[in-house]
Amino acid sequence: MLPITDDIGIPLNEIDISAVRSQGAGGQNVNKVATAVHLRFDVAASSLPVDLKERLLGLRDRRITREGVIIIKAQRQRSQEQNREDALHRLRDLILGVSVVRRKRRSTRPTSGSQRRRLSQKAMRGRLKAARGRVTAVDE
Repeated sequence: MLPITDDIGIPLNEIDISAVRSQGAGGQNVNKVATAVHLRFDVAASSLPVDLKERLLGLRDRRITREGVIIIKAQRQRSQEQNREDALHRLRDLILGVSVVRRKRRSTRPTSGSQRRRLSQKAMRGRLKAARGRVTAVDE
């Protein structure tokens, strides 16, 4: 079980993890050992709550396919076990991000006092800038 919150978790049998060969530097090891990990998680077929599924599928994230499958490739570490843990951690963070429901923003209006203060400061600043300039010689 992959715990997401105190009351939400994902059974590991819903997560498909396969080892693949890693890309990039790594010497001879990169050609012999499958250390990178591909994690696939089908959101629609999962046991997550319906509202969480909808928020996940509504994300505009390149890791989520049109079919609703989350694909995470982990190859930062040199060992397969560490990459597996990294992939699971990234999946957990993704789901945790949508589990918090943001409150809808209520539009507010500035108070009349704050508008007056803003305009008076603006006028004062304008007078200060207008007072700057070339100094002319005064005839005596």
